[in-house]
Amino acid sequence: MNREEVTAKNAENAKIDPGILFPKESYRIVGACFEVYKNMGSGFLEAVYQECLALEFKAQEIPFVEKPLLALEFKGHSLRQTYAPDFLCFGEIMVEIKSAKQLANDHRAQAVNYLKAAGKSLALLVNFGHHPGLEFERFVQQDISRISRDS
Repeated sequence: MNREEVTAKNAENAKIDPGILFPKESYRIVGACFEVYKNMGSGFLEAVYQECLALEFKAQEIPFVEKPLLALEFKGHSLRQTYAPDFLCFGEIMVEIKSAKQLANDHRAQAVNYLKAAGKSLALLVNFGHHPGLEFERFVQQDISRISRDS
């Protein structure tokens, strides 16, 4: 078994921490991300991972909306500009994907802004470009805390 297969297997068998927001749902989403990474590896454009992840979400029967438009407001006024995160899964979890050497603060700020705009509680920022292994971080709206994970 190679490293990616071991990592994906560990994610599948991981014990779910009851203190984690949407634990079962987020583990399923991350598991789908590991499956895409296991099959594709790193080095593709973000759009490729977007398409693969949509196919994997369908295969695993994970409910999702791709590129949902989020309305923005400024001082009570609706803006013409909108945000479009990569996915909204289970109607509650924002998923933003990247294909970068490593996650940067700009990526983190984008995930936090999506959470605020959508009024949701949890965002997963997933980086398929990291080598060797999938990189992801969880953002929780209550205090905008971040939990990092490298495979």
